[in-house]
Amino acid sequence: MNNFTEYSEAFREYLQIEKNASPLTVKHYMEDLKRFFAFLDEEAVSRLEDVDHQLIRIYLTRLHDQHLGRRSVSRKISSLKSFYRYLERHNHVKDNPFIYVSMPKTDKAIPGFLYMEELEKLFEVNDLTDPLGQRNQALIETLYATGIRVSECQGMALSDIDFAIGTMFIKGKGNKERYMPFGRFAEIALETYINDGRETLLKKAGSTSDAVFLNARGGSLTARGINTILDKMVEKAAMTVHVHPHKLRHTFATHLLNEGADMRTVQELLGHENLSSTQIYTHVTKDRLRHVYMNSHPRAKE
Repeated sequence: MNNFTEYSEAFREYLQIEKNASPLTVKHYMEDLKRFFAFLDEEAVSRLEDVDHQLIRIYLTRLHDQHLGRRSVSRKISSLKSFYRYLERHNHVKDNPFIYVSMPKTDKAIPGFLYMEELEKLFEVNDLTDPLGQRNQALIETLYATGIRVSECQGMALSDIDFAIGTMFIKGKGNKERYMPFGRFAEIALETYINDGRETLLKKAGSTSDAVFLNARGGSLTARGINTILDKMVEKAAMTVHVHPHKLRHTFATHLLNEGADMRTVQELLGHENLSSTQIYTHVTKDRLRHVYMNSHPRAKE
């Protein structure tokens, strides 16, 4: 009888309690382990310590035969590497057989972003005399002003906003917390909505709520609802681009870097744990760098 289930459950607790991993991250780890354990059963391997490099090569071949993308394979290797690192640290295995397995190189997609002219169209479509129009204006101003994730926006409470010093308290991925500054345009839009439109929406619910962004019935706005609102704003603006909350996050980061913000500051504002996650935005700023160089260097052009 194997000990797969026992160790995977212990690893789940480790991810949740010690690593403070998000539920989605834990889910992906468990799915990767379940697939690997099924492979071990097929190979009649009953002990985790019996996994060696030859067996791993067979497993990678199986993944390749399933036509999985490089990103997906890389994630599975990373999950198993972390799992065995945990087993090794707790003396359940003598060594980590995945430690020398190289990750397939993945092509990082360059994030799409909006130009200021496109953003201006979205800022102009909302009816600011209407409660939903005020909410939509506050929503898009907040997403662009802060670059927060849709989950962070959805979970924001009134008590998280400090208008006196112009900051928001953001609860990020893995329960990581940060303070996020916001500017005058977002401040005006939020104050208008909170003091007027939000009160009207709240009366429809017949109950109290601390959620900042409410739906038309006065309940808390969902991530799906936020995407729908942005789709309708794009339609009103007669734009052909697709706009989603993460694209506004990309836009926030790109515009900051284009205007001279340093990478470390942008990393902190985005709530990225690793600088490598932020460095992808350097790809979209190269055109801007070339433009500045060509117009600034004395011998860049005749």
